[in-house]
Amino acid sequence: MAIQFTSHEVKDYLKEKRKLKLFLADLFLQEGQGLNSLHYIFCSDAYLLEINKQFLQHDTYTDIVTFEMGEDPMVTDGEIYVSIDRVIENAEKFKVPVKQELHRVIFHGALHLCGFKDKSKKDAALMRSKEDEYLKKYFGVID
Repeated sequence: MAIQFTSHEVKDYLKEKRKLKLFLADLFLQEGQGLNSLHYIFCSDAYLLEINKQFLQHDTYTDIVTFEMGEDPMVTDGEIYVSIDRVIENAEKFKVPVKQELHRVIFHGALHLCGFKDKSKKDAALMRSKEDEYLKKYFGVID
């Protein structure tokens, strides 16, 4: 199993990468999803907008785009693109630390790869609940 973090022309905001890799591996285990490889690419709004247009035909800014690259639905080989610009803006908007919002998005992408959706109100509420659960496990009590 390999988990990688790459920053593409943006500041590297992750400080405890080893701890996060172990936590993510455990998240997949807890959710009953196999994990072969996972690559997070942290980038700018402009870079992620191009990914969104090219692969999803969406001409909108977003904080995250998640791709399952493997063929086995029980084992993840994923790529997750995260806009640092969106994370910073959302942290300000929701009045939370950037570190917390960044980890929320990181866990959000992992949860997508574990099969969680967020298009309906019911699914979005479950996704938010799972994000909060993993944020609390990772950081302890959060605001």
